[in-house]
Amino acid sequence: MIELSGVTVRFGARTALSNLSARLPDEGTVALRGASGAGKTTLLRVLAGLLRPDAGTVTGLAGRRIGFVFQEDRLLPWRTALQNVALVSDEARAKELLKRLDLGGALALRPAALSGGMRRRVAIARALAFSGDVLLLDEPFNGLDEARREQAAALMRASARLIVVATHDGLDAQLLGAHQTLELPPPA
Repeated sequence: MIELSGVTVRFGARTALSNLSARLPDEGTVALRGASGAGKTTLLRVLAGLLRPDAGTVTGLAGRRIGFVFQEDRLLPWRTALQNVALVSDEARAKELLKRLDLGGALALRPAALSGGMRRRVAIARALAFSGDVLLLDEPFNGLDEARREQAAALMRASARLIVVATHDGLDAQLLGAHQTLELPPPA
């Protein structure tokens, strides 16, 4: 069980998360919902260890590998699709995932030569190749059509014991099999 207790995060005078307490299961999918600015991305960054809360604690993540699909694709422009995914895994696993996401013909292309949806799938493949216990997803299906969303969601569901997805789209949560929703209050 992952437990958040009194988690508060401030950026200067702006409070992104205020005294948030919640329990997340060890398995399944949890959807983070809330208005823009409610702190969904901030919470994912805290869970990933990329941001320390100003107050409160997060327990239950020690020793777990965490994969992350950020809102931005964050691909290295000088690397090919295959090289971007192989950064976190071996080349065989990277190829397999890219092919399963219908990118087998784009292995040697750099991000500038890929469409937005293709770049998104490369970013997804990279997070999956990391083989984390926990998969954090921040608006993971931006730029993907319905068929690609379903394809990516199926791979994601099979890849991690726990998925935490920040989304404005209830369909995304449904595709990922969310069984729990954590509503974040509107920004103050």
